[in-house]
Amino acid sequence: MEYTTIVAMLAVIQYSVFGVLVGQARGRTGIAAPATSGNEEFERYFRVHQNTLEQLIVFLPGLYAFAVFNDAIWAAGIGAVFLLGRLIYLRSYTTDPASRGIGFMLTFAPSAVLVIGGLIGAVRSLM
Repeated sequence: MEYTTIVAMLAVIQYSVFGVLVGQARGRTGIAAPATSGNEEFERYFRVHQNTLEQLIVFLPGLYAFAVFNDAIWAAGIGAVFLLGRLIYLRSYTTDPASRGIGFMLTFAPSAVLVIGGLIGAVRSLM
């Protein structure tokens, strides 16, 4: 479970770093809090941060369920793909939002595998 926890904590750290990037974009673009619109560069960073939060709510429970009911090493490996996907998503979305597809799929697919695998593993353990 150590590897799984490392991946989970890296995901939380990644989310926090994305928050710092939002703050930096806010400063560069002059968008004063609490505004969340008004400059495209700022809005891109803001959306990456918010989308990452939306993805974490699916990813983290799936990661731990998969680890507990299937295999912690596999969970960590699949989770590492999620982390890479989020980085690609950040880079692509802040450069050209239309190019975010690969990063999105490398985020969505691992989460789906973890959630479905965790559910199957939990049901299987009942039998």
